[in-house]
Amino acid sequence: MNNPHHLNPTSLKSRFTTRFLRALTKIHAQKSISSSSPTEIFRRYRRIKVAADKSMAYSVRSRRIWSRAMLWKLRSRSYRRQDPCSGRRSGKINQAIMKKSSNENTTTRREDGVGFVEEADELRQLVPGGEAMNLCNLLDETAHYIKCLTTQVQVMKKIADFYSF
Repeated sequence: MNNPHHLNPTSLKSRFTTRFLRALTKIHAQKSISSSSPTEIFRRYRRIKVAADKSMAYSVRSRRIWSRAMLWKLRSRSYRRQDPCSGRRSGKINQAIMKKSSNENTTTRREDGVGFVEEADELRQLVPGGEAMNLCNLLDETAHYIKCLTTQVQVMKKIADFYSF
């Protein structure tokens, strides 16, 4: 019963793993030109990333604000049918991270809490749906989102380790 190789079917990790492996199987089954061009590599990367995000959001179901926001974004993106090379969100994230790292030395925490408000605003940009959350919900959703991202990384690492033999 306490077999470490057996996942609890109701656990987040189990639900994510099942959905993600199913999505990877579909991606693998798609007929693609076996090209190693940068564009083809990026498209494949994008499909895997979307599959991971969608699998995690569906695994959490609609219990969390971030999962609902992520699913809404993925659905609206699929309706637009835009080229995966355009409209990337990573630019915003990278700008927020670069801004944070460049201001890290100059930004100090002040007693009036202004530095904390700026940090909370940056956090709102990183957590899906964070723009509409109050601070208490933002912190709760961030903690859960980090837990889910950690699970996602663990599962993906195990898959990579399994296929690296």
